[in-house]
Amino acid sequence: MKKRTNAHRYNLLLVLILLFTSFSNNAVAQDNKPYVRIAKILIDSAQLESYNAALKEHAEAAVSKEPGVRTLYAVYDKEHPTHVTVFEIYASLAAYQSHIQTPHFLKYKSTVKNMVKSLELTDVIPIALEAKLK
Repeated sequence: MKKRTNAHRYNLLLVLILLFTSFSNNAVAQDNKPYVRIAKILIDSAQLESYNAALKEHAEAAVSKEPGVRTLYAVYDKEHPTHVTVFEIYASLAAYQSHIQTPHFLKYKSTVKNMVKSLELTDVIPIALEAKLK
């Protein structure tokens, strides 16, 4: 009976090690996946020009200064210029979390806080991310 107990403990330990390794590998794999987010923003029409300038400054700084920021595309609806959509791609969730602590992001948030009427953030999963560089 003692042999079975030791064998059972060994098997249980082996299963726990395999589970831990599996979860650890999944966590690492998830950290290496791109983190993609869409921001839908409604801007106060009286401050649209100032908002666009602040967003452009922020996007340029983020892409040029942060290796984890892959893409920041900002567009507005042709019929409703106060409806802005930002498509963001980061190297990982950790890169995004780092991004929102940067001085240029904090400056952007503080600059536009009274210009933004609403903000909707949506995390999305990429199906295809293809681009032609020039």
